[in-house]
Amino acid sequence: MHTAITIDALKVLDAIDRKGSFAGAAGELFRVPSAISYTVQKLEEDLDLAVFDRSGHRATLTPAGRYLLEEGRALLEAAENLAHTTRQVAQGWETRLRIGFNSLLPADCLFPAIREFYALGVPVEVQVVEEVFAGAWDALQSRRVDLIVGADQLSKPAGTFTTRPLGKMHFVYAVAPGHPLASATHPLTEEDISGYPAAVAADTSRSLTPGHAGIFRRQRTITVANIDQKIALQQAGLGVGWLPEPRVREQLEAGSLVALDVHEARQPLMLHLARHAEDQGKALMWFWNQLGSSDAFARWLET
Repeated sequence: MHTAITIDALKVLDAIDRKGSFAGAAGELFRVPSAISYTVQKLEEDLDLAVFDRSGHRATLTPAGRYLLEEGRALLEAAENLAHTTRQVAQGWETRLRIGFNSLLPADCLFPAIREFYALGVPVEVQVVEEVFAGAWDALQSRRVDLIVGADQLSKPAGTFTTRPLGKMHFVYAVAPGHPLASATHPLTEEDISGYPAAVAADTSRSLTPGHAGIFRRQRTITVANIDQKIALQQAGLGVGWLPEPRVREQLEAGSLVALDVHEARQPLMLHLARHAEDQGKALMWFWNQLGSSDAFARWLET
């Protein structure tokens, strides 16, 4: 399919406009002036319109020519970006990196690394996706994400994955201060707890077996989308359950949540970075090394 508007023609128009003359454009583009004139003439003939008004002492863009140039500059920029991105891909950089994070961790624990990555100036699009329970491994296994931050070992599927430990997440059983369980003076048993709805963050797994923690068979549930909503639900006194202790430290100190002793305490959970073993893209490995060696998780995880 033939089109009259070429990248070369747009470069010529851009140079003429910036340099103020055909001769100036010729000098910038290392061409003879006649070649510049021919390119413009050919463009006008193919479009069947005047790009320049030549009635005065100096050729000026017509309204149609000005519109063509302004819109064309966006195409020139896109073409330059495409060329740059293609060179980066040839050098091993991905065009996109999808990072999944376990909802037990806050999204902002990734922000310092993302900020440093964008300072490198490589044109890699970074996507951050929240996953709950087995959803983290499910997203990696199905390649919805390229890297998981906070993968546990309990729901790890079969496959050739590489993992790196980040640290242990500790949990606390917490309720709102006005909740009936808040006044308990002894470690809570299943009989004490099962009469109250459990706040549950829905597992985001699509194919792996969904997981849950600390829910009794006879207990009703209130299901929300993630850990942030689960925390809010328990603060409102609508549900009970285990929460990641670092995520509710401030609420516990402020008294908007109360920590309770439970007869069967929940053990700390070791969280990991995880990726497909064969994946070695530059952006992936940059985040792998940066997140695996930094103190980004010191506030949330015990190493």
